[in-house]
Amino acid sequence: MEIRVQSLKFDADQKLLDFIDKKLGKLEKFFDNIIRVEVALVLEPDHVKKVKVRVAIPGDDLIVERSAATFEDAVNDCADLLKDMLVKTKEKRFNK
Repeated sequence: MEIRVQSLKFDADQKLLDFIDKKLGKLEKFFDNIIRVEVALVLEPDHVKKVKVRVAIPGDDLIVERSAATFEDAVNDCADLLKDMLVKTKEKRFNK
């Protein structure tokens, strides 16, 4: 699984990139056919951090957006939501 991170209007530090890799890398436990994960980090004018995550799986894309005071909090929220979405998608596909 490939994880691509794009930071808009700023340069993300290595610590944040490592955190994203570690957190979103765990998604493979819940759905093993993930093609890639694309992450967009946006620094809003009012100092709100916005994270948009797109998970490409065969036949579908799951997209989640969250805003928080820190990028880490937003990534955590996205990861939790995506975990639930991946589990539901897997159950739908394999329990027909």
